[in-house]
Amino acid sequence: MKPTFALLAAVAVLGQARAQLAPPNDAGVAMGHVHLNVRDIEVQKKFWMEHFGAVPLTKPGLTGVKVPGMLILFRQQAPTGGSENTSMDHFGFKVPNTAEALKHLRAAGIQVESEFKGTEGFPNAYIIGPDEVKIELQEDTSLTVPAVAYHLHFMNAPGDQIKLRDWYAKNFGAAVKKRGQHEAADIPGMNLTFGVTRNPPTIGTKGRSLDHIGFEVKNLEAFTKNLEANGVKLDVPYRKIPSAGIAIAFLTDPFGTYVELTEGLDQY
Repeated sequence: MKPTFALLAAVAVLGQARAQLAPPNDAGVAMGHVHLNVRDIEVQKKFWMEHFGAVPLTKPGLTGVKVPGMLILFRQQAPTGGSENTSMDHFGFKVPNTAEALKHLRAAGIQVESEFKGTEGFPNAYIIGPDEVKIELQEDTSLTVPAVAYHLHFMNAPGDQIKLRDWYAKNFGAAVKKRGQHEAADIPGMNLTFGVTRNPPTIGTKGRSLDHIGFEVKNLEAFTKNLEANGVKLDVPYRKIPSAGIAIAFLTDPFGTYVELTEGLDQY
């Protein structure tokens, strides 16, 4: 007998309360968070808690929720548009039963954009969440929680996907691989998928509903100095945020995805 969605959610709340971000790779990097611009924080919290088993952050300083593998942070600010057709079209989760997840999402009035067999051969679907955040679901029947963060999906022109993959490998220690037919690379806690389209997006992520992605970095100050020495320009240089108990820096990757680097987010 498969676990019910309600039971999965209860198990997830217990497990995620103790969950941590993945340990870093040899470069000191692990997945940290995605940061959303949202019109209503409570609407977003409800969505992630009810459908993905997320738990709210309780440590003061940041507003958001936590799912296995990453944090989802919220800024109350009307986005300039959804995530679809930007340099990062969507991000994805594994779920134990795609059809069951879609049943609950449809009942809650969430738009299901499409259902299809994914690149790895499993039942997948695209949904559009609050504030037009595009999310992919991929079935993994071995899961005992409602959802696990799985991949960030960049969109590129043919050839550019290799350039971007290699840029993340060089600067963040991402381990190059394939995800089905897609070029990809792994950061602890997250797969980076580099999709190809004949009509590549010209819009970056900053200001959109998916404003930026975030990596947690050990020894961040030294890491940012090394990035700059390798020719990577920082949009916001290394600085500490005492109110949140973290250090941060920002950059934009070569094709428009805004990226935050943090140190201390693993304490949330």
